[in-house]
Amino acid sequence: ARGRTGPAPSSECYGGGGRMDPIAVNVLMDPDAGTIAQARALNDRLRSDFPQGFAFDSNNAPHVTLVQCFIDREKLAEAARSASVALQVAGPVNWQSKATGLYALSDGKLGLAGIVIAPTDDFRRVQLRVIEAISPFITPEGTAAAFAPRLDGGAIGQATVDYVKGFIAASTGPNYNAHLTVGIGTNGFIDALKAEPFKSFPVQAVSLSLYQLGDYGVAQRKLHHLHDC
Repeated sequence: ARGRTGPAPSSECYGGGGRMDPIAVNVLMDPDAGTIAQARALNDRLRSDFPQGFAFDSNNAPHVTLVQCFIDREKLAEAARSASVALQVAGPVNWQSKATGLYALSDGKLGLAGIVIAPTDDFRRVQLRVIEAISPFITPEGTAAAFAPRLDGGAIGQATVDYVKGFIAASTGPNYNAHLTVGIGTNGFIDALKAEPFKSFPVQAVSLSLYQLGDYGVAQRKLHHLHDC
């Protein structure tokens, strides 16, 4: 598939038989305090426009995604150990990049907004190592039930499920688009934000973690600490 950098998941990867209990996960970079402050400021502005949007709190950690996928819950600890080892032996990594602008994904009258982060060769190299490490534990069988439940009891959006299912095929290697999602707003408000002058700033990863995903791809529940940068 276009953009794939790791082996395709198949039933052979997970023992070929037992019933799967998938969990939707994100291997992510935890950003530095300055980047978090920039993300929170934008989130505050978006919530002033659309108060129902998500906030950065104990149920949503600011983050930069490396890999999203579904993993069999029984294999989760083993997958985390494998990813942690891969990161420890990755060699010297420059964990710094820079924010270059804002992006938005429209969904009807609302949009999902975020900060565009310049992908680096080191980020892509680490992403490949993580995919190789967790590939034996990946399952394509994830559904909405694999996500952390929404706090309002609402359904997990099918677009979120589909995004995670297609992430490795569509968003890795040369197609990796590093970003930090900052919130939800009306399309008009987000368009106005994007039209404002954007001052680039450095983005530094301080650690890597594995989270269970929630709706809109939020990092809702921390499952494992993987690596200090």
